[in-house]
Amino acid sequence: MSVRVGIVGQGYVATTLALGLARIKRGEIGLNGIPLQNFLRSYRVEDVEIVCSIDVDAAKVGRSLSDVVSMYYPEFPRYQSLEGVTVSKGIHLGSTSNIPIKASGLEEEMDLENAVYSVVSTWERCGVDVLINLITTEYTEPPESFQDLRKLVKSGGTKLPATYAYLYAATIYAETVKPVAFINAIPAVAARSNVFVDAFAERGSIILGDDGASGATPLTSDIIEHLAERNRVPRGVVQFNIGGNTDFLALLDESRNKAKEKTKSSVVADVLGFEVPTYIKPTGFSEYLGDKKFVSMHIEYVGFNGAVDEIVVNARINDSPALAGLLVDLVRLAKIAIDRGFSGTIYEVNSFYMKSPGPAGSKSISRIVAYQLLIDWLLRVGELVKIPRYSIHSYLPELRKAYGLD
Repeated sequence: MSVRVGIVGQGYVATTLALGLARIKRGEIGLNGIPLQNFLRSYRVEDVEIVCSIDVDAAKVGRSLSDVVSMYYPEFPRYQSLEGVTVSKGIHLGSTSNIPIKASGLEEEMDLENAVYSVVSTWERCGVDVLINLITTEYTEPPESFQDLRKLVKSGGTKLPATYAYLYAATIYAETVKPVAFINAIPAVAARSNVFVDAFAERGSIILGDDGASGATPLTSDIIEHLAERNRVPRGVVQFNIGGNTDFLALLDESRNKAKEKTKSSVVADVLGFEVPTYIKPTGFSEYLGDKKFVSMHIEYVGFNGAVDEIVVNARINDSPALAGLLVDLVRLAKIAIDRGFSGTIYEVNSFYMKSPGPAGSKSISRIVAYQLLIDWLLRVGELVKIPRYSIHSYLPELRKAYGLD
């Protein structure tokens, strides 16, 4: 059986995901960058199938996935598996404003409610199991109730974020077609909102999020965890990213940058349990960097006898592949959750893969700790065919026996 995936936002990440999956299925590359590899019982990496895509960029709408891949990766050949998926027009609602692309949405051709139902029809025609939200970063304030969201859609609310229009569409799909999973890989507040989590739970569906944790922020949280476990007390944390892709261009807009900063900056206090001065946010756009962003980090901390030490990290990271590899896991885990009767959201999954894990009020923990929670959850639901060697579960029984603790 396959996991049928619908893309919302056919940008650099989504295109990298499509290309990577095509190359894996052709045997051209291995499973590097996919944490759970083929360790899951129900679905292998090769079972992930992108069946539809939605975007608002005039340069992509009406083109095949193969065409879009050629736009981003002209050095690769065309893959037959990507020829059969055509990018459909989606809902815009100003989601690409201040970005130099020609974009338009269905709501410019019909009222917003009909635009939502048009999107639902596209998903139904393709039989999607899992949706991935990868549209341009946008600032959001969640509605106070699902009824308020419904009213905004029916009134054609121009201030409604595109993400929320798609979330509303997903609930209709879940009501009228079948349960669905929605992965929110951008900073919009979704899985951290009780309104959306409850709406998906009532429909036997899953929402995972928010904001895929793929680059510098997980590394920062792990270093902070390392210091905390040794009672070395951070005095300040600085981390910044500069990139050259469309996402970084969008972050030049202050409201978009604020949304991203929110998902990044909470991690230090969550791990430590107290506040320290921090500066953690995207800080610039430089076109020549392309998709390979520059990351710099500085952490000053106090150790024994008042010694003050520093950690400095500089890195160049391919931005889109880092997230695309995590999405291969997320779509499979989301489908597994639906198959096994889960609904709402799942913290054990969110805590490892997301910067701001849902549900509301949850802590962002180090990925070292979150990984163990994820493996424990997979063991409890009987999904692991192999326990990764770097999981504590793989050596804990031997440790207990060696120290006479059984």
